[in-house]
Amino acid sequence: MSSLNLESLFAKANFVPNPAQLEAIKHVDGPLFLVAGPGSGKTRVLLWRTVNLIVFHGIKPEEIFLATFTEKAAKQLRDGLLSLLGLVTNQTGEPYDLSKMYIGTVHSLCNRLLTDRAFSRSRQRSQSPVVMDALEQYFHLYRKRFWRDAMSHLGIEDELEVVQEQINGVFGNRGASRHKAVVGLQGLFNRFSEENLAPADLLRQNTNPDLDLPLKLYDYYLSTLGQAVDLSLLQQAAYRVVAANPHASGIFKYVIVDEYQDTNAIQEKLYFALAGCGNICVVGDDEQALYRFRGATVENFVQFPERCHKYLTLTPTRIALNTNYRSRKGVVDFYTRYMDGGDWARPQGGAYRIEGKGIQAHSSDAQPAVVVSTATGAEDVSREIAELIRQLIDSGKVQDANQVACLFPSVKGTAAKRLEQALADVDLKVYSPRAKRFLETEEATVMLGLMLQVLGRTPREMEFNGGDYKLYHDWLDAAEQEAKTALKGDPRLSTFVQQRKDEIAEVRRDYVAFKAVLEKQGWASTTPYDPSKHKRPLMDASGLSSRAKTGISNQHFDKVARERLAEGKPVTLSYAINRATSLDWTVLDLFYRLTSFQPFKAMFDLAEQGKDEGPVTTLSLVSQLVSRFMEETQTILTAHSFENDLIRNQFVGSYLFALFRLGEGEYEDEEVPFPKGRVPFLTVHQSKGLEFPVVVLGSVMKKDMGPQTVEVLVRPFLTGDNEPLEKVSHFDAMRMFYVALSRAQNLLVVGHIKGRGYSTHDSFKPLLEGKVNRIADLDLSTVPAAKPEQDDTMRSYSYTADYLRYLECPRSYMIFRKYDFADSRTGGMFFGNLIHQTIEDLHNRVIAMREGASA
Repeated sequence: MSSLNLESLFAKANFVPNPAQLEAIKHVDGPLFLVAGPGSGKTRVLLWRTVNLIVFHGIKPEEIFLATFTEKAAKQLRDGLLSLLGLVTNQTGEPYDLSKMYIGTVHSLCNRLLTDRAFSRSRQRSQSPVVMDALEQYFHLYRKRFWRDAMSHLGIEDELEVVQEQINGVFGNRGASRHKAVVGLQGLFNRFSEENLAPADLLRQNTNPDLDLPLKLYDYYLSTLGQAVDLSLLQQAAYRVVAANPHASGIFKYVIVDEYQDTNAIQEKLYFALAGCGNICVVGDDEQALYRFRGATVENFVQFPERCHKYLTLTPTRIALNTNYRSRKGVVDFYTRYMDGGDWARPQGGAYRIEGKGIQAHSSDAQPAVVVSTATGAEDVSREIAELIRQLIDSGKVQDANQVACLFPSVKGTAAKRLEQALADVDLKVYSPRAKRFLETEEATVMLGLMLQVLGRTPREMEFNGGDYKLYHDWLDAAEQEAKTALKGDPRLSTFVQQRKDEIAEVRRDYVAFKAVLEKQGWASTTPYDPSKHKRPLMDASGLSSRAKTGISNQHFDKVARERLAEGKPVTLSYAINRATSLDWTVLDLFYRLTSFQPFKAMFDLAEQGKDEGPVTTLSLVSQLVSRFMEETQTILTAHSFENDLIRNQFVGSYLFALFRLGEGEYEDEEVPFPKGRVPFLTVHQSKGLEFPVVVLGSVMKKDMGPQTVEVLVRPFLTGDNEPLEKVSHFDAMRMFYVALSRAQNLLVVGHIKGRGYSTHDSFKPLLEGKVNRIADLDLSTVPAAKPEQDDTMRSYSYTADYLRYLECPRSYMIFRKYDFADSRTGGMFFGNLIHQTIEDLHNRVIAMREGASA
């Protein structure tokens, strides 16, 4: 180790930290407050600080708790650690094992905490909770059974529609829509959980009569979960486990939290509970706080020094990472002036933001880096911007259209639609799957339309023909028409679809034949299956297909059935019949088989040729939705799946309808794809953490709608020094625009639309009404050419997962690795994990017995 030090490792990795970065990397003792501006290299600092702790200070990886905001960020750090520690191993021969290191999103780490023996006094493995994500939580609350049982439990005798109308009134909505009531309650319940507020305390403190029913429903909701938890309650459960264990605060020697400005109240409690050692490091930028709607509390970051005194009686070291390596000087100066122009002052002194950041651009390029459109109508502004983008592409200032990102407060607004049309007029395509409901995209419509040709669709019931129901069935009609057009255009596709329908019809006939035997013999479907008694009568069922005969006469299945019968754990007649009437394909298989036909084959060809990746990227998202449906319902399709139109009602009547009504959220965490050949249209939330050579802020209009209703409802129950409700909406709008302005590397383009229906947000008026550089005056020769995209950290590859898959089938590699299509799961992986856990259980049981004996 003497031949290796931190500086020599920097040199091997070609990294030269600036003084602030170096100070943060070398900080070892006590709390650390990293205020990191845009493009300041915070990911590298976190990476190198962790390497420094592990390699040069003897900290074991499992003694570090590193929470990130997204899975992508966690993977980036994990890959970087593997690469840098690999360099160390190559020189010193000392290996490093990261398998036990806590690194991931807060939700994944909370789930792990709950099953970690280190937090159990008896060292017993706790059962992992069943975690409901947002969609599962929605379905749980949406079921009529939930409402009817809740009303019975609470002694409510009103009609269901009356109760739902009452709930909607609390959230400022009219009507008795159960969907709106559920969405409102879901947001409210999650805020209560994130603030660690107990129902009994809420009911006792409440002074708002309108909230009585929602609070009682929250109490009832918690009682219905059993072993399940939603994502907010998962964090609460992890905190309670940690708080109940006196040794938990010393398990991790270092607690590091990225994007701390986006944490909520229960997360703050958890992090400080784990950081009994005092070595807590938080990294973030209060001016990039975007997730208040999810319960994020920017005060956690702004007031971190005070919170350190409260929880640890320690004063943190503050280091400002204030050198921007991303953007040209003009961009940095512009967004700095923008934020400094706001009124952030507190009445009692100080500010609602962290002051004195001193952000500076590493670039000294004094050429114009920010241009504003002519202040005119929307169509003229859109045309001017579209022509500029066309010129940037044609002149080689960007290598591909996907290096120009167009950002909007909402991609569903008229500003985005007008710019999309203007780009089409100059022969440029956009990638904007969230400009409308995702299901309404061209690729999703035709694919799902073809799938419904096989699985069936729910009929339109005219008595409910209104609102979302009408819009959904209008989309189903459009999907059906698109599917029929595709079937006419490809006879092979038409034959394939008919064959699948024939298969379904056949297994349904077999199912009816088997049920007839059961009825004739007087056997219940729950009767234990005995091959010696039941097999022959079932095989002799009238009109049985060869498929069903083969399935019911399988000798291996006979052997298993007899063994299970002898063990007292028999399979049922129902199981035997379902097995014999199962199909050899799943809903996801149907999706993939359809992709081998037109028009999908042409989409994959365009992607493989590097001409247009947009359609394939959309199909990838469809595959993930279909895979998610299988996880929620069933993997194997049997005749029972089609009995009483079960699969149709689950997939079309429930799942797709819910996705259609919920829409595709504009605030997503997953990695956003940027297909080649298309200009990405993103909401500002989607752009967070990203950077592009050219960024177009398509609209500076944002109406002040005041604080969200949920915030108003929750605020009376909160304590502490919070931002005043009357300023929340304005502050959040400024932070959103700040994120948009700071994404640009080489050129920032601002659309300045004026005219009827458009109003410039107050925060932009001082900048745009003064002297600005206009698009018409821009000299393209002053704009640097975009460089090939490089990952900020090193990436590791798996030989078996990546290279061998590519050798086996390049297109398969393209689909599953490059475009992230939903892949199949293997039973072998589960079996291997099970064996590993069993051995570990035995090992820890021995340790616990020894500790008990020594005590």
